Amino acid sequence: MQTSRRQFLQWGLTSTLLLQAPLSLAEKLKQPPRHIAFDNLHTGEKLELTYWEEGFYQPEALKQVNHILRDHRTGEQMPIDRHLIDLLNVLHTKLGSKSPFQIISGYRSSQTNSMLRKTSDGVAKKSLHMVGKAIDVRLSDIKLSQLRQAALELNVGGVGYYPKSNFIHLDTGRPRHWQG
Repeated sequence: MQTSRRQFLQWGLTSTLLLQAPLSLAEKLKQPPRHIAFDNLHTGEKLELTYWEEGFYQPEALKQVNHILRDHRTGEQMPIDRHLIDLLNVLHTKLGSKSPFQIISGYRSSQTNSMLRKTSDGVAKKSLHMVGKAIDVRLSDIKLSQLRQAALELNVGGVGYYPKSNFIHLDTGRPRHWQG
């Protein structure tokens, strides 16, 4: 049986991908664990944990993150975007903070978002908070302007700066920035 050029190229591409997969997993396994710490200002709950280790996100740790970032008004939870958690981890590490992220707002139910839209300025109708892709935070040992600048330098997602309310908004949507 004669192999066509197309079949040969497909086989070569498939073989290359299969050979590279274990190498990328090996590289993932070499990466250091990722940690996160939160202080929920509305509930008084605190959380410090390793959410990624030995190349994998830790399901039980992610459940705890979902819980502490729940809508504190309704108790509803939403799976929090892993990229958002990674973004927080990168910022924390980059800035050398020793403090937990103080949570102003994590996940928001549509009910809570509607209520906030009626009573506050700057609350988006289709807020990324409602799908677990946004958070409003600050760090007690880092100037808010420094936290904002570090987030802007990453150029990943949205960065809202609210100096009068003492927090920044971070999300995993398209890169953009604003001041409230």
